[in-house]
Amino acid sequence: MHWIVDGNNVMGAGADGWWNDPVAAAARLTQVIAEWSRTHHDQVSVVFDGAPHDRIAELAGGNMAVLFATRRGRDAADDRIVELVETLLDQEAAPPGEITVVTSDRLLRRRLPGQVESIGAGRFRTRIGLGSGRGRRPG
Repeated sequence: MHWIVDGNNVMGAGADGWWNDPVAAAARLTQVIAEWSRTHHDQVSVVFDGAPHDRIAELAGGNMAVLFATRRGRDAADDRIVELVETLLDQEAAPPGEITVVTSDRLLRRRLPGQVESIGAGRFRTRIGLGSGRGRRPG
């Protein structure tokens, strides 16, 4: 299995004050995903919006990669996720039924090939021990 995690979407699904320090929140989320990744052999790619940040990128290793959008702007990380899925399918690096995208973004889900599985951010947060925390940034 290859898990592709929409990092900002999963981060935004929790009401833990992520909006006060998004880089720290992304690092905390990535650390939890890294710890979860050590419990299995599946490949995991966590994709974030924005420019690469060393504090987050340095958490990559083993079976987990940390990626960032390759451009700025709306849906930049979504584009990177779609590109990654297409690359995996084209290179046959993962069979179609063995790719799962983690996101609650309905528009992103619609852009994925039909044979790619997806699960919501809340369900994934529960799976990795964070709880579904349906919170959003206030105001």
